[in-house]
Amino acid sequence: MVEVRSGLSASLAGLVVLLAVLEASPGTGLLGWATGLACGLVLCVAAARCAASGGVESFGPADLVTIARATLSCGVAALVADSFVGAGSVGTQTAIVGIATVALLLDAVDGRVARLTRTVSGFGARLDGEADAFLMLVLSLYVSGSVVAASAGAGALVIGVLAVGAMRYLFAMAGWVLPWMTAQLPPRYWRKVVTATAGISLVLAAADVAASEATYAALGIALALLLESFGRDVWWLWRHRLGASVEALRQVSPAGSLP
Repeated sequence: MVEVRSGLSASLAGLVVLLAVLEASPGTGLLGWATGLACGLVLCVAAARCAASGGVESFGPADLVTIARATLSCGVAALVADSFVGAGSVGTQTAIVGIATVALLLDAVDGRVARLTRTVSGFGARLDGEADAFLMLVLSLYVSGSVVAASAGAGALVIGVLAVGAMRYLFAMAGWVLPWMTAQLPPRYWRKVVTATAGISLVLAAADVAASEATYAALGIALALLLESFGRDVWWLWRHRLGASVEALRQVSPAGSLP
């Protein structure tokens, strides 16, 4: 077990080292540094607040793996930011694909570590989900930029790619307007399968300079699976919205005032 503050401090230090390595090769500029550090700080603040709200004082082994891959995703974000302003070198694409691949491989490790060490927790599951969502968002931005550069008339494709990366955040934003969508969902392994499929599709698209038809097909499948998975969750939340509203009232009403 590692204290939350110590674990996040180590994560930030590791990110600085990663950015320094990327500056040397393939070459990270000022925007990349600023983006990477900003993402790292947001990661640390968000994780610390989530841990505090859940009464979590230390990271388990699986949490450390998740934090490590989230840190790698911050490095990917730095490279993607540089690629948008033309600051990235010819090795930028290779670095993005390589780091993202390692992050995806770690995604297959943290859950297994949590089960083997019997440290499965709601906090760890939430941290895992947010790490997945952030990497997918960053990769979708890079892939959409590549699509625009390769084909000026690919507006629909760009929207589809961005939708793959932004789906989790659109779902969360909907909860701001529709409180019943913030209720706790039951565990479902299929979500993990869909997320992994989408992540792999985005990495393959990032590696495919020519943007082949197979890549487009993989992205289309990823988007369809995400729509199905999130659609099923929305439907479940809609069906149980009355129960969620009653539970919310119980939490703010005096004891015994509700049946």
